[in-house]
Amino acid sequence: MEVLREKVEEEEEAEREEAAERAEWVRMEKMMRPVEVRKEETTLKQETLRDLEKKLSEIQITVSAELPAFTKDTIDISKLPVSYKTNTPKEEHLLQVADNFSRQYSHLCPDRVPLFLHPLNECEVPKFVSTTLRPTLMPYPELYNWDSCAQFVSDFLTMVPLPDPLKPPSHMYSSTTVLKYQKGNCFDFSTLLCSMLIGSGYDAYCVNGYGSLDLCHMDLTREVCPLTVKPKETIKEEEKVLPKKYTIKPPRDLCSRFEQEQEVKKQQEIRAQEQKRLREEEERLMEAEKAKPDALHGLRVHSWVLVLSGKREVPENFFIDPFTGHSYSTQDEHFLGIESLWNHKNYWINMQDCWNCCKDLIFDLGDPVRWEYMLLGTDKSQLSLTEEDDSGINDEDDVENLGKEDEDKSFDMPHSWVEQIEISPEGTNILEIKEWYQNREDMLELKHMNKTTDLKTDYFKPGHPQALRVHSYKSMQPEMDRVIEFYETARVDGLIKREETPRTMTEYYQGRPDFLSYRHANFGPRVKKFTLSSAESNPRPIVKITERFFRNPAKPAEEDVAERVFLVAEERIQLRYHCREDHITASKREFLRRTEVDNKGNKIIMTPDMCISFEVEPMEHTKKLLYQYEAMMHLKREEKLSRHQVWESELEVLEILKLREEEEAAHTLTISIYDTKRNEKSKEYREAMERVMHEEHLRQVETQLDYLAPFLAQLPPGEKLTRWQAVRLKDECLSDFKQRLINKANLIQARFEKETQELQKKQQWYQENQVTLTPEDEDLYLSYCSQAMFRIRILEQRLNRHKELAPLKYLALEEKLYKDPRLGELQKIFA
Repeated sequence: MEVLREKVEEEEEAEREEAAERAEWVRMEKMMRPVEVRKEETTLKQETLRDLEKKLSEIQITVSAELPAFTKDTIDISKLPVSYKTNTPKEEHLLQVADNFSRQYSHLCPDRVPLFLHPLNECEVPKFVSTTLRPTLMPYPELYNWDSCAQFVSDFLTMVPLPDPLKPPSHMYSSTTVLKYQKGNCFDFSTLLCSMLIGSGYDAYCVNGYGSLDLCHMDLTREVCPLTVKPKETIKEEEKVLPKKYTIKPPRDLCSRFEQEQEVKKQQEIRAQEQKRLREEEERLMEAEKAKPDALHGLRVHSWVLVLSGKREVPENFFIDPFTGHSYSTQDEHFLGIESLWNHKNYWINMQDCWNCCKDLIFDLGDPVRWEYMLLGTDKSQLSLTEEDDSGINDEDDVENLGKEDEDKSFDMPHSWVEQIEISPEGTNILEIKEWYQNREDMLELKHMNKTTDLKTDYFKPGHPQALRVHSYKSMQPEMDRVIEFYETARVDGLIKREETPRTMTEYYQGRPDFLSYRHANFGPRVKKFTLSSAESNPRPIVKITERFFRNPAKPAEEDVAERVFLVAEERIQLRYHCREDHITASKREFLRRTEVDNKGNKIIMTPDMCISFEVEPMEHTKKLLYQYEAMMHLKREEKLSRHQVWESELEVLEILKLREEEEAAHTLTISIYDTKRNEKSKEYREAMERVMHEEHLRQVETQLDYLAPFLAQLPPGEKLTRWQAVRLKDECLSDFKQRLINKANLIQARFEKETQELQKKQQWYQENQVTLTPEDEDLYLSYCSQAMFRIRILEQRLNRHKELAPLKYLALEEKLYKDPRLGELQKIFA
């Protein structure tokens, strides 16, 4: 075997050497070829490449260069109103003012481009740009904020580029036409968006300026795709669970910490390398995607919307690009300059240098140095004059002349010639409405309305007076289709659900002692009565009542009724019993219910043909007429009871509907007893308790008031009073109290005299100046006199009351001192 293996290896080695020598000979042969041969091969390759290039150049790829067209030729102007086709005298006057303003501007600023003031509309009529704006508040809450309005304009309209990227358009159409055809250029977009924002209360303006290539062409290739931006996830901190005392300790971790640390370091290095690679790849892609230099940079005309801060709680100024609906800062590099801007009231020209794009612009439209306005008498037309500027117009004649000149020059902007902007709610048909409620007294929690089927479903929390859980209906009128579900634990009869139609009523029960589970009643047409009667006094006639029962384990199956049917109109009663477990059929009986007496008054006797029965296992007692008679009498009573219960169910439905109408009309809310501000009963009780506590506090303060404390403090502590000391303390206390009563009376008397003297002085002043007083002065005088007399009367009443009560208070203090145990010597004197 070893010899055979060695021979095979030698043969393989020989084959490898032969293949290597053959390859070397081929390489040497190529190297030894003449130069001419190699040149011929090179020439053939070049000819092949030229032939390929020629064939490729002959291939023509047709590229559709058609852009969305939106010209006056594609617009139907036959149904447009008169305001679109003609100008009012006020509009003609405005156009003249605009032409004069444009000539003065061209004379003063010959290096700047002409103003964009009155382009043609769809009817070839020149219209001032401010009158093209039509402020409109949309009737949709979704279009009340700026972002939703901008997104709607961006999504609803199709962008049409300007015919000349270096000039504003010669035509600017109305917003109604733009909405109708759903397309427009940047000026049409801005006009519609600005009209919606002004109508929503924003301080918005249309801007005529210059934008970048991406902005003008709505090129978002270098923007981050909004679908890839994930919302920020809020990481909830996990609550630390305190270890319990008797929990089983986990097993010890036998893994090496060193190995874990090394693995963590290794993963961090891998992540760092991956992040570096991704960053380099991203930089490479950004470098490849960098925009090529634009030959018309800074010259491309674009229109957008400026929103100033102030209104609608806008904190700072910002731009809105109407093509994309995105907001930008006024410092953004996409906006390269502003020529002019306007709203529905005025037109402003930017007089600031835009060498640094819009980053250094100050949007104070009241500054006439930075913004030249066209019309006087509008908002933000001029700044308030300083003291230096006001020094030259102190003369009254100059002020009057200046006012007259301003009055002559002022000109109000005409009303917009555009019709009311309307956005139809097509495609927004409401299929269902859900309303959630809280703290309602009727326990209503959710109201679901299906607009397709007109089905309304009310959901209630536990606690409703009628134990309602769900109420489904189309109309609140009685005897209509409805389903009412109840909280069965809150009802005595165990009713779960009641279904009602104009001719039927079905009830489902659970947990009843008689094992009733189902009752179905069929009604006939109501008998017409000539008197005005309601559903309560004229109930629907019952034709049939079907009742089903659960299995009663206390009875045999052949005697436990599973279903009974009262055929009221046919005077029959049908019974079906439960089936035994070892049987496949159940017993049945049918009773012919007849009156107990005939027409002549004779009593009818029970006959065998009045009971038809099918029994699986016949029993003797069931065949007897007495048993059948007692069973029929019992069924008659049950039928009467069932009809009465059906009638009560109808009344309950009427009561529920009446209660629901009252609850819907009242909308009463439940207020917690702890809500002391809105709970009137709790508030009254709390105020009453506070009043009682305050009176009790005053009573305690009065009882705790010690009149002798200041005088007892003069004596040595712990010394027993002598008779002479007790008399002296009593006299000093009474004397001090008397003096305080006198001082209070003097104080009231002094205030009374002061008020009287001031009133006399005022009356004397009035007598002296009565002739020269104005009606306002007389009103002030009469008001003062009325108030002064009121104060004097109050002081007089207080003084008289004090005089009456002072002796009584003095006597009460004297009696209290005689009874004070600390002055016991006084009691001995008068004993």
